[in-house]
Parts: sequence; structure tokens; C-alpha cells
Amino acid sequence: MSWFVYMIEASDGSLYTGITTDVERRFAEHCDGKQGARYFNGRQPKQVVYVEGAQDRSSASKREAAIKQLRREKKLELIAGETADDGNG
Repeated sequence: MSWFVYMIEASDGSLYTGITTDVERRFAEHCDGKQGARYFNGRQPKQVVYVEGAQDRSSASKREAAIKQLRREKKLELIAGETADDGNG
């Protein structure tokens, strides 16, 4: 089974990061609200802006945690295709 780390842009311009085995299904769940993240209470998911493959759940979770530690500027660089491995610099 393939795992993915993804980022969704929310209606307020913020970025949500998560992991899943099916990005389309997970985005639909966030939009529906019933099985989506609490993060989207009060804001709406607009679009998936970033997807990165991972070998397994463990590596996906570690990468998710690393991305969540990045400053917004670095997340935007990652989305734009520039390297952003850590929050330094």
C-alpha cells in the first residue's frame, strides 16, 4: 500500500498537512466534514496543493511531522517545487 503526505489550502489561506493512502478520497472526506479533520471546522478545504509519496505509514508520519514544523514560507517553497527540508534558513 502506498502512503502520501499532502497539503490542502483552506478557505482562509492556511495550509493543512496530513497523510493518507488515497488523496482524492481524503480530500472528499475533508470537504464532506463528517470524517474530515477538525481543522476544517470553521474553514473549508479549497484544493490539494501538494502531494508527496512515502514508502510506508511510518515514513509518511515522520515527513508529515517535519513539514508541520516548517514555517509557512518554507511550505510555500515546497509547494512551488523548491527544496525545503527543514525550518532553518
